[in-house]
Amino acid sequence: MQHAYQLSLYEQLEALPEGLTGEILNGQLHTQPRPTGPHALTESNLQIEIGSAFGKGRGGPGGWWILVEPETHFVTDREVVVPDLAGWRKERMPAIPQGHRFEIVPDWICEILSPSTASKDREVKMPIYAKYGVAYAWLVDPHRRTLEAFGLDRGSWRLLAQASDNDSIAAAPFEALELELPGLWN
Repeated sequence: MQHAYQLSLYEQLEALPEGLTGEILNGQLHTQPRPTGPHALTESNLQIEIGSAFGKGRGGPGGWWILVEPETHFVTDREVVVPDLAGWRKERMPAIPQGHRFEIVPDWICEILSPSTASKDREVKMPIYAKYGVAYAWLVDPHRRTLEAFGLDRGSWRLLAQASDNDSIAAAPFEALELELPGLWN
């Protein structure tokens, strides 16, 4: 009797059709379609603002890698997240990996919330980010027009700052940059 080969979770993730993003969270494969327009616009605008100032040093201090949707492996091929944005201080990650696996824990992540992913981002991914020591996390909701900035404090998230609608915010770890929230939504 022959036994059928069972694909590992990571092999299943790699085999997903184009247009689906996969993550392995707490031993389960999660998938979601590509982002909607408001999500993509907010993600792009944040990457431009933070990436220019902190990634390129244009109007800010530089010294960071700011990347869109990096495949981040907290445990190689077993605990795999794809944050909407992630940042690493260049002194911690001097060069970008040649492959697609990022195995150094980010210093900062940002999740852009949507009605279909908000509970997963808050209830599943945030505890994973805390467990592996991500120092800062932002949750940005383009539908509610909010930004919440969290810092890791002895293994738990502490709300550092929040803003909404037409506010501006300077939040860790990017407090040298004042973000005007209307620029994220429009």
